[in-house]
Amino acid sequence: MKRFTFLLSIVFTTCAVAQGKEPPAKDQFHLFLLVGQSNMAGRGVVEESDKTPHPRVLMLSKEGTWVPAIDPMHFDKTSAGVGLGKTFGQIIADANPGITIGLIPCAVGGSPIDTWQPGVFYPATKSHPWDDMTKRAAIALKAGTLKGILWHQGESDSLPDLAQAYEAKLHNLIARLRKELNAPDVPFIAGQMGKFADMPWTPEKLIVDTAHQNLAKKVSRTAFVSAEGLSHKGDKIHFDSPSFRELGKRYAEAYLKMPGTTLRQ
Repeated sequence: MKRFTFLLSIVFTTCAVAQGKEPPAKDQFHLFLLVGQSNMAGRGVVEESDKTPHPRVLMLSKEGTWVPAIDPMHFDKTSAGVGLGKTFGQIIADANPGITIGLIPCAVGGSPIDTWQPGVFYPATKSHPWDDMTKRAAIALKAGTLKGILWHQGESDSLPDLAQAYEAKLHNLIARLRKELNAPDVPFIAGQMGKFADMPWTPEKLIVDTAHQNLAKKVSRTAFVSAEGLSHKGDKIHFDSPSFRELGKRYAEAYLKMPGTTLRQ
């Protein structure tokens, strides 16, 4: 009986995802853009709870329709799995009972920050990270209101010839995103790269991390999320599923602490 109930829940979830879901009124549909590389896209192992949707958390599918948010949310590579987005969305939805959350997955595994510019082609995924993101954002913004941008990226720029220029590029990216999306004051939250005991950081990684940590001091309406104490999935690069969920919680906490966001009652 228990197995039958579980299988039935999977059938209902699959049907709901296939059919799509009508979002609420635009002012009650709060959108969050998920951008960066693989640790934003998510590479965690998908478990039963990751396939159980929250009634007020939707995601923009690969096809550009609104469906219940379940993992894997991204589609950049076949290795996409559990990420931080679903947990983030659920916490924000629970903190705001009158609204529905819309997540816009746009992360691209392995993408250096230089690929997040108009017209740039990224051969590894045969995609245009910036152009693809703007197209998906345009679809989403017809239905809702942008409330935040979540960024997790930096590993691909932690190289001797790239690290020193990262901070300026990050600040420029934020300005371009806000201009492109017509959201000059939208919150931007950057997450810390994985700090794993069995994978010491290089000097270049420390430089990129410093750019992340100093972001809130230099750019308005931004925040930094620590990855302290989180674990990798065995590859010394990507977080494991519990760590992705914890990271989503930390992003949500950072967002809810920012001025102008609705706090849990």
